[in-house]
Amino acid sequence: MASSETKTGLTDTGAARAAGNQPTGGLEAGLDALESAVAGPSRTSFRQTFANKILPPLVATVVVLAGWQALITFKIVDDPTKLPSPADVAGEFRNSWLEGTLFDYIWTSVSRGLLGFLFALAIGTPLGLLVARVKFVRAAIGPVLSGLQSLPSVAWVPPAVIWLGLNNSMMYAVILLGAVPSIANGLVSGIDQVPPLFLRAGRTMGASGLKGAWHIVLPAALPGYLAGLKQGWAFSWRSLMAAEIIASSPDLGVGLGALLENGRNASSMSMVFEAIFLILFVGIAIDLLIFSPLERWVLRSRGLLVKS
Repeated sequence: MASSETKTGLTDTGAARAAGNQPTGGLEAGLDALESAVAGPSRTSFRQTFANKILPPLVATVVVLAGWQALITFKIVDDPTKLPSPADVAGEFRNSWLEGTLFDYIWTSVSRGLLGFLFALAIGTPLGLLVARVKFVRAAIGPVLSGLQSLPSVAWVPPAVIWLGLNNSMMYAVILLGAVPSIANGLVSGIDQVPPLFLRAGRTMGASGLKGAWHIVLPAALPGYLAGLKQGWAFSWRSLMAAEIIASSPDLGVGLGALLENGRNASSMSMVFEAIFLILFVGIAIDLLIFSPLERWVLRSRGLLVKS
């Protein structure tokens, strides 16, 4: 009798434990599944990459070109001075390629844009740290940075021309005035989202001052900082295009903005569309080659991206 009671008691105890541990068991199973997913192969096959990343933009491009050609074929827009055909724009690209000027247009603008963005990065990063960490500086110039970020970049072109003249320094000044506020504000936003526990733990381990900013603050604020960098590049690229359109000079060479303005002056919509497509191509290429890999690295380092 006693043995049966003991057996029954053990059985009830085991059932109670199983019932009590069921949520924990489900949590462990989920963690095991996540661990196995992370530990498994992270590389996808070329077929999956093609179907998920390459095919959709190709289909979208074909659809846009087909609709564009349909407007010409069915004479919905029959004025070539307003809407050239895809063949006319392709012919403009071909002429630029044969003349050897296509890559000159791209390189003139890209070299200016990247160099100006690096200058803005070198200024905006310490400025953002200063604004985020010093209350007086934040109260003094924080609203000014927000106001400058909302100011259209084209507004800086006339004063920059008057101050610096028609040269590359004017271009870089416009890029800086357009990009620095976005980079600084992005870093400030990222630092504001750093948990205070991280800062206290860093000070406990002796990471204070510049050491704490480098080892604790910047890594923790990296997502917001990266968002500010992307926005800063967008502002710098738009600022450069505005400067090249308005302040054109033979001494400055022919960039993409100047090419766009030349097409307008020549009433050549084919050249205008060529410049627009090249500006769009550079923007997409910079995002795919620089910022998208950085975003994936940040997400993967924080366990937020299982598969690349």
